[in-house]
Amino acid sequence: MAKILLAVIMLLHVSSSSSSLPSSTVLDPLFLYIDEHQNEFVQRLGEWVAVKSDSSDQMLWGEIQRLLNMTANRIQEMGGQVEFADIGTQQLSNGESVALPPVILAQFERDPNKPTLCIYGHLDVQPAKKEDGWATDPYTLTELNGNLYGRGATDNKGPVLAWLHALETYKATKQEVPVNLKFVIEGMEEVGSDGLDELTRQRKESFFSDVDYIVISDNVWVSRRPALTYGTRGSSYFFVEVDGPKLDLHSGVFGGSVHEPMTDLIALLGSLLDHTGKILVPGINESVAPLTEEERELYKDIHFDLEEMKKPIGVKSFLQDNKEEILMARWRYPSLSIHGIEGAFSDKGSKTVIPRRVIGKFSLRQVPNMEPVVVERQVKEHLQAVFAKQKSPNNLKVTSSVGAKPWVANLNDPQYIAGRKAVKVVFGVEPELIREGSTIPIANNFQEVTGKSVMMLPIGGHDDGEHSQNEKISRYNFIQGTKLFAAFFYELSKLQKDP
Repeated sequence: MAKILLAVIMLLHVSSSSSSLPSSTVLDPLFLYIDEHQNEFVQRLGEWVAVKSDSSDQMLWGEIQRLLNMTANRIQEMGGQVEFADIGTQQLSNGESVALPPVILAQFERDPNKPTLCIYGHLDVQPAKKEDGWATDPYTLTELNGNLYGRGATDNKGPVLAWLHALETYKATKQEVPVNLKFVIEGMEEVGSDGLDELTRQRKESFFSDVDYIVISDNVWVSRRPALTYGTRGSSYFFVEVDGPKLDLHSGVFGGSVHEPMTDLIALLGSLLDHTGKILVPGINESVAPLTEEERELYKDIHFDLEEMKKPIGVKSFLQDNKEEILMARWRYPSLSIHGIEGAFSDKGSKTVIPRRVIGKFSLRQVPNMEPVVVERQVKEHLQAVFAKQKSPNNLKVTSSVGAKPWVANLNDPQYIAGRKAVKVVFGVEPELIREGSTIPIANNFQEVTGKSVMMLPIGGHDDGEHSQNEKISRYNFIQGTKLFAAFFYELSKLQKDP
């Protein structure tokens, strides 16, 4: 019966211009098709999750290429043109240079009367092993209680597929796609998107020249309500190396008589922040953009339940006392996190060794008005000053990597207006306007290099566990997210013609 109804709706409206019809007339057959084909969509996600596209392991780059090929084939089947853009090589530790997986640049037939939307996504994933604590095989999509578990389900294979399924839905129901579409799909995002920045600069006057809007779906909601994201933090990663004796020493023989590299390192790491989470590096907090009343108001309507957020991560309390302060600490203020110590004894059991060399690792998340180059200088000067006070004969070396800038967008941009309308159509509520505490370098890169409007339109749930064990996306979010993307195409075109 549902198939008959879909056919009738298609026959009634296939010859009409979608921009002149009420949204329900245009979107109802699309939503019906998506509901009818959801099992097929989930099956396809399972096929993608099964590809071990872990970009951190060069031995698995062939799997990334395989998934890029699968994606390109799907785009070509829908009438798109695909280019595998070369982004150069990477030198391995043994000196060998290997070609990086290419970037898909895809586009469909262009109508000069329609706005052009460019969709970014990535197909690579974080490492995952069942023995890391997964309840299921991370590369076998498993549905439990309405959730689809598997590495990449929410970051970022599910959202990329949802965009392709939204396009498929228009074509399958024989409705005119209301916007021109382009895709940028890469396979190295999880390790820094090597080569993508330069590729964007090279194609600024060609591939990106006629793009009006760029949309990214590579993050998640902050609560159970849908959201639009208008900002991310930047990030710099630091390595603090303390090198002392020429070999490891016996603590029973030399303990108490030598300057131990580990002791020096602990003092250095301990000087970075206090028990409240405040960063103690001089100058870091001075460049943070001041909080305006307009921005403060945005936090009041966000449905963030403190108790609900404590449970899945297993903490008893947060550093802040209320919702607004917690969200601002996560989104609009810098933070510093210590991640580990290389060279220290970490195996089971005991070992009474004094390591000759240790490397502390930490990252600093940056916010608007902070420059990575300046942050790097401030951190190095601080650590060198602290080390000098220790009067240690050991050697200190501080290096950094990444240096990704933060990103913030204009909420009054037409793309955000269309996004809000699409969310209201699909979910029946106004979206929460949120920022993202993590770093998505490509957002700022696209905005700075191309000068185009950039928006983040997430469909992942707040509890999806991206990068973690048992990553998932709910069937509800995956399917309703596909509807959201289909509605976004329509609302963006409608806004363009009826401002």
